[in-house]
Amino acid sequence: MDVDWEAYGWERLARGVGRLRLPGWDATVGLVLGEEALLLYDTGSSLAEGAELRARISALTDGRRVTHIALSHPHFDHVFGTAAFAGAEVFGAVGSDDLLARARDREALRADAVRHGLDATAAAEAVDVLVAPRHVVSGEWTLDLGGRQVLLANLGPGHTGHDLALFVPGEREVVFCGDLVEESGEPQAGPDAIPSRWPDALDRLLSLGGEDAVYVPGHGAVVDATFVRTQREELAHRFAVS
Repeated sequence: MDVDWEAYGWERLARGVGRLRLPGWDATVGLVLGEEALLLYDTGSSLAEGAELRARISALTDGRRVTHIALSHPHFDHVFGTAAFAGAEVFGAVGSDDLLARARDREALRADAVRHGLDATAAAEAVDVLVAPRHVVSGEWTLDLGGRQVLLANLGPGHTGHDLALFVPGEREVVFCGDLVEESGEPQAGPDAIPSRWPDALDRLLSLGGEDAVYVPGHGAVVDATFVRTQREELAHRFAVS
C-alpha cells in the first residue's frame, strides 16, 4: 500500500516507505507500511513528540496504529517517545534492553537530554516511562508486515554499542542507518561510541544495502552509497583505524 506522504509533511522514499525529520535535533523517524502491520523506526525525543508523531501517523494512514517499533540506538532523541505507542512490539540491538532498563543508564539519558536542551520536566517524564526493547537483535531479524518483509540488522558497535539498521527491500531499496551515518553534521562520537569498530559497521551497512540503495541518516538529508563510503573513510582517518 502507499499513501500521500507529502500531503501530510512526510518524505516518500519508496512505495509504502517514508520518513519525517523532527524539529529540535533534526532526528529522522521512518515508517514502513505493510498490509497488516506498521513499523516505526525511532520514536522522537519526548513523550509529547511521540504523541504528536502517533497522531500524524494516524492521520497519514487513516487511523492505523503502529504495531512494531525498531530503535536505532539508545540515545534520548531516538527513544524517549516510545511510551506513546502503547501495545507496539519494540525491537532493539542486543544489550539496549538492559541499558534502557538500568536506573543509572536511564539517569544518564535524562541528564544528557537536559544538557542538550530538553525541558527538565519532559526529560524526567520520559525516563519514568521509558520502554526497553522486548525483542533483541543479535544478528538479523526478518519481520513480515503483511505483503512485505523488512530486515533488522545489528551492525554495531559503532556510534554506540547497540546500533540497529533497518533494510527495506523493493524496487527502490531503503536503508535506515540511525546515527551510524549523519548528513547534517559530523558524526557525533560520545562516550558510548566504539570508534575502532565504526568503519567496520559502515562496511556492513554498505554490504547490506548495496550501491543503489537509498541511505537514510539519523540526522540530515537522504544520501547514497558514495556518501556513506566517504564518511566511512573520514571516520577511519579521524579515529586512526583502517
